[in-house]
Amino acid sequence: MGLLRHFSRDIGIDLGTANTVVYVSGHGIVLQEPSVVAIDKRDKTVYAVGLEANKMIGRTPEDIEAVRPLRDGVIADFGAAEMMLRSFIKRVKKGIFNPHIAIGIPSGVTDVERRAVMEAARKAGASEVFLIDEPLAAAIGAGLPVAEATGNMIVDIGGGTTEVAVMSLQGIVKSESVRVAGNELSEAIQTYMKRVHNLAVGDRTSEEIKIKIGSAYPGDEDNTAMEVRGLHLLSGLPRTVTIKAGEIRESMEEPLSVIVEAVKRTLEKTPPELAADIIERGIVLAGGGALLKGIDTLLAHETGIVTHIAPAPLNCVVLGAGRVLEDYKNLSRVLTKLSMVS
Repeated sequence: MGLLRHFSRDIGIDLGTANTVVYVSGHGIVLQEPSVVAIDKRDKTVYAVGLEANKMIGRTPEDIEAVRPLRDGVIADFGAAEMMLRSFIKRVKKGIFNPHIAIGIPSGVTDVERRAVMEAARKAGASEVFLIDEPLAAAIGAGLPVAEATGNMIVDIGGGTTEVAVMSLQGIVKSESVRVAGNELSEAIQTYMKRVHNLAVGDRTSEEIKIKIGSAYPGDEDNTAMEVRGLHLLSGLPRTVTIKAGEIRESMEEPLSVIVEAVKRTLEKTPPELAADIIERGIVLAGGGALLKGIDTLLAHETGIVTHIAPAPLNCVVLGAGRVLEDYKNLSRVLTKLSMVS
């Protein structure tokens, strides 16, 4: 491909359903903000992006709309995604002209969805756009030896998708992508609060519950309590209820079981030699979902294979994308460059 490598022109992006993280070669992670855009509906212009826009969710007047451009790891609103990417890239590319950009995307997306991501990045100012499957990016960012002839297994639990993959020699041998991840865990909590406590809570509250007392495996903390405020469905008035960690764990059992089954199915399809490597090396967890208490214990219990949480699991994908560009000579096989749509 003959690319001239230049540290200051390389940008790695983890374009996530919940958060977008940007890595600039030679500088590390320079931006990490929610994937949210607030749009002024009167003239279709950007009102706010990222952290500022996220604060507006559920609090905007009629003429302003706060939206998440990505759903289940892919672009659902192309216009909003392009505006968001353009804003983020503009913030970080001061002094960077015609950057090379590598973007991590779910392995299960279609060619149309891949092309939409590349188009958005190209219109945001990239000279060349490359895509890297999130499992590969996460594995590289987690420090796994993906270039060697040995089996590596990673489970990347993001906001919209969970990516399960077995890799060897810079390629994915077996993988599965399920559109069940952090968002579905939060939605399960919301559903439980309505069904059991007749309390309607918002996205931010359910996320807070998940972070503070959520867990994936029974433990001594099951009796930890938390006060939750919301709208009582029967009276229509604000109300506070007390919930326990054990009931929140039970509320997430269904989406957690989908993730566990995806891991089991991938293991069942893995060639014996690579399976032996995985048993020896273990499974590695990445993504925001890896921070859910007990998720490593749950997977180890269900598979019989020791499970590790990657260092800095939230940043594995973007670190991997950045490192591939920095070590293009040795890792270029993991990148995809599609012909752009004219």
